[in-house]
Amino acid sequence: MSAHPVDEKLPAAKMATTGLQHVAAMYAGVVAPPLIIGAAIGLSGTELTFLTGACLFTAGLATFLQTIGVWKIGARLPFVNGVTFAGVAPMTAIVASTEDKSDALPIIFGAVIVAGLLGFIAAPFFSKAVRFFPPVVTGTVITLIGVSLLPVAFGWAQGPDPAADDYGSTTYLGLAAATLVIVLLLRRFTRGFVKQIAVLLGLVVGTLVAIPFGATDFSPVADAAVIGFPTPFHFGAPQFQVAAIVSMCVVMVVSMTESTADMLALGEIVERPADEQTIAAGLRADTLGSALSPLFNGFMCSAFAQNIGLVAMTRIRSRYVVATGGGFLVLMGLCPVAASLIAVVPRPVLGGAGVVLFGSVAASGIQTLVKAGLEKDSNVLIVAVSLAVGIIPITAPEFYHAFPETAKIVLDSGISTGCVAAVVLNLLFNHLGRPRRADDEPMLTRDLATP
Repeated sequence: MSAHPVDEKLPAAKMATTGLQHVAAMYAGVVAPPLIIGAAIGLSGTELTFLTGACLFTAGLATFLQTIGVWKIGARLPFVNGVTFAGVAPMTAIVASTEDKSDALPIIFGAVIVAGLLGFIAAPFFSKAVRFFPPVVTGTVITLIGVSLLPVAFGWAQGPDPAADDYGSTTYLGLAAATLVIVLLLRRFTRGFVKQIAVLLGLVVGTLVAIPFGATDFSPVADAAVIGFPTPFHFGAPQFQVAAIVSMCVVMVVSMTESTADMLALGEIVERPADEQTIAAGLRADTLGSALSPLFNGFMCSAFAQNIGLVAMTRIRSRYVVATGGGFLVLMGLCPVAASLIAVVPRPVLGGAGVVLFGSVAASGIQTLVKAGLEKDSNVLIVAVSLAVGIIPITAPEFYHAFPETAKIVLDSGISTGCVAAVVLNLLFNHLGRPRRADDEPMLTRDLATP
């Protein structure tokens, strides 16, 4: 009996190139949080490089946990883990409230350790919520994941620095468009392996095209060290403060909610639906990876939804490909000069490729919604309201400005709020035991029957 595509081991060359493609898709998302937090603290360039390398290293370890698995830990799906962006706002708040900035990272690390351990204990209970995720809910959430990620791609397309005068210039937008066209042409006119690594090839060609325009910066390669191990507790032993722990526990709940939605989405895409046991194992990997991450100076880890788009587009479903990507992340953490090679890719080039990747996630959600019984009036309402709630942070970023900061951690995540709305509305319309009524009939049938 042949192995399921998720458990397939590909030839070494194909494993390496497709694994590197996953790293290219997630790299900017992994390095952004340490760069933001490090800048807020005022770290030197050397320390900032160290912190970034540590986050790459711990992202690789967390990805190993998810893909390869140990005991009942790991979803064993092509599931990429990295630093969650949901923690950036509360971590920045912790930095701002810390008088001695040298204590900021130890306080953050202590809070992440506690939140990770509590999340690990809660994982099997949290996973029981899977029965509240029928296709009408999962399709809505998958669509929201893609829609929520698209603004990230649009931001990348405009350039590396929002404060710069040339941000959003025709040069940057042209490079993004060129990369998008290259990826589309490769997907349309090539076959087999070349077609599967179209995104990676698009990033390489786009980077080369950007050189004459001065958009490619090779200084990270020249300045990077060859070897650099993330020394345990390099920034000091963890400190435990109640306020910081509470804020990171809230982030952990948000992270677990998004990871659950991501696992359900990925299970649909790879045709191995994520059941309660799979979700529990995946959440254990998320939370244990988060608890261990501060040991090596990393932050809270969570699923990376952008890589789900890569799986959906390439149809390469092997978890060992993603594990290989995890190996590259560990290597980058140990070899800063290797990490700097990915850093050379200009943001506009990443943005052009991101349109394809993130749009593919939204398209997968729409495919799931097709199976969700949208001929029922109640399901249409569930999707309509949940999507509306989920895109509030995208279309009206200041909508929740009057709410407390702790509440905004949840509310500013369209994936989380949309997911909660879909689950609650599904319970209201489909599970609260009211008898079948005419408005449950297909809308077209009712319309035809109306005089």
